[in-house]
Parts: sequence; C-alpha cells; structure tokens
Amino acid sequence: MKVYLDNSATTPMDPEVFEAMTPYFMENYGNPSSIHSHGRQARSTIEKSRKKIADLLNTSPAEIFFTSGGTEADNTAILSTIESLGVKRAITSKLEHHAVLHTLEYVAKTKGVDLQYVDLDADGRIDLEHLVSLVQNTSAFVSLMHANNEIGNLNNIPKIGELVKEHGGYFHSDTVQAMGKYVHDLSALKVDFVVGAAHKIYGPKGSGFLYINHETKIAPFIHGGAQERNMRGGTENVAGIVGLAKALEIAYRDMEHNRAYISSLKERMLVGLKDKIIGATFNGLSGNMNESLYSVINVGLPATDENDMLLFSLDIKGVSASGGSACASGSNIGSHVLTALNVDPDRGAIRFSFSKYTKPEEVDYAVAALAELMH
Repeated sequence: MKVYLDNSATTPMDPEVFEAMTPYFMENYGNPSSIHSHGRQARSTIEKSRKKIADLLNTSPAEIFFTSGGTEADNTAILSTIESLGVKRAITSKLEHHAVLHTLEYVAKTKGVDLQYVDLDADGRIDLEHLVSLVQNTSAFVSLMHANNEIGNLNNIPKIGELVKEHGGYFHSDTVQAMGKYVHDLSALKVDFVVGAAHKIYGPKGSGFLYINHETKIAPFIHGGAQERNMRGGTENVAGIVGLAKALEIAYRDMEHNRAYISSLKERMLVGLKDKIIGATFNGLSGNMNESLYSVINVGLPATDENDMLLFSLDIKGVSASGGSACASGSNIGSHVLTALNVDPDRGAIRFSFSKYTKPEEVDYAVAALAELMH
C-alpha cells in the first residue's frame, strides 16, 4: 500500500481545480498586461479571481496581491514593512516557519532591527503578557502564525491582533497552514498582513497571495512592471491564480465537512498510536484536538538507534510522512520547532498530516507500519 501523509508539505490537486485551470494553458494564454482582446480576457480572469478571494475573506479586492506563494508573501510583508515604515523592533516566536524566521534574522543583521522572541510555555503556547511587554512603547512589527506547520499549535490571532494594535504595532500572520481550514474574516481581524498558498489547499504550486490592509502603505518587494497595481512586478501566473481562487472557493464550500472528516482521521490515529506504541507522546499541542490544527499529528517516539532512519524505513513500507527530531548540540540538522520546545533530541519525531483524500485504512496502515518499526 502507498500512503501519503505529508499534506502539510503539499496536497494533491483537486480535480475541480485542475479543470478550472486547464483553459489558461492552451486556449486563454494572453498576457494580462496586453491591451488586445487576448490580454483583456486574461486581465478580466485575474480580477474575477481576486474578487472571489476577497469575498471569501470578507475584504476588498484592492487588498489582495498575488504572489508566487507563501514564502514570497512573507518576505514582502516583512522586508517592505521594515524598509517603508522604518520599524526598529520586530517580534516573533522561535516556532515560526523559516520563511519568517530567516527573513527576520536577515533584517536584524542588515538593517539593525531589534529582533525579540516572545516566551513560550512547554507546549509552545505564546505568553501574551510577555508579548504585551515587548510591544509597549514601540511601533513594533509582530509576526506570529495562525497554525504551526510542524506541531499544529493554533495561536489566538484575533487576540494577538488586538494587543498589537492597542500598542500601535504592525501585525503579520503567516496563515498558510490555516487558510481554507478556518474562516478568516479580514474585516474583523486586526491584522496588517495575512498569507495564503494554493498548494496547501489542493491547488497548484507556485501560486499564493498576500493580503495588505489598505491602511498599511508599503513599497514593492519585487520591482519591475506595473503589475498588481505597482506592488509586484512580473507577468502574472494566470492559470495559477485561477487555481488558487478555485481551491479557496472549494475549501470554504466544503470547510465543515472536511473539518469533521479529517478530525475523525486524526482522532483515529491518536488512539492507534497510543494503543500500539509504548512511550509515544505528542509534541507541542498536536495531541490536543481543541488547541491544534485538526490535520496534523507530531508523534514523539522513544529513543532508539533506528530513529534517524525512521522516515526512510516508513518510506520503504510505502508511507510518506515527514519529521525530524530536535537539533542535537552543534548540529543544524533537525527541527528548529522541537528544539525550541526543548524536546529530547534522542527521541524520534514523525509528523503525519492528513487531507480530505486520506482514507481510514491508510491511517491504520501507517500506525501498524510505525509500530512494527518500533518493536
């Protein structure tokens, strides 16, 4: 049996998305910047997709900018805010995606920005009192994700947004893992930037978006043509944008059904892992159905000499997953998230992540395969 349980890395494409994209490869191939009929058709398609996304997120089309994906969107929000608004302090957590962490480390090193990390508890919950102390008396740039891609921890971004805005800061949330799984009402959320990537919601790779609140004025990150209302140079990926909009539309349409189904798969695996593997634990909040992303489990495994080979061994058995133990001292290999939580680097760690296409029998097979490797 071949089992794919790495959906936090990327999802298979929904056939409805593929069907929506197909005409824009071979038939409607005009450049959206051209003024002839082929170009106008492509431009109209992009603007319809922009409006669709804006409507789903309850915001204005003028606040949605298309990018090549989540990493570019994160970089744009961070680098352009630091450059345009003269921000002197940035605040994040050590659990953020590298698209955020490495970019903030870069601005700290090259722009003299004071980079601070908010305190976390043992399971990775953010210390909101410490966050308040960090944002006081400064127009800080705060970047905290909605859902963690490795351990599934969910942050209370409405509350965080209120705290940041109360103290005159800028709030960026990497919402890539949560987009399409939860409702994001951007007219109510106190946030300057949120991010989406199509390939996390059964859409194409290489297509994403950045929401920029209309009150936040920043300069472009990618210079060139006047595309995206002078905010992002480069010919737009028309097919990718169509796929992104269709994928988000389907995600909102089927959100409750998918949430119930995928949650049942997660609960099934949690029970199976506890039952079949002595000493199994769950990293971060991934074992808590109420405080973590319903599509992710990060299982901690007893220390053995074979832990370094677990992913490879699972792959041989036909199970595709991801993970990595905490970084050992002096080593850059491993999970920066688990290291930040002080997880024992000798313990194994596997991330299983589910999709709407995952079957219960695949979950059972993966649990049995892992249990066999642990004996």
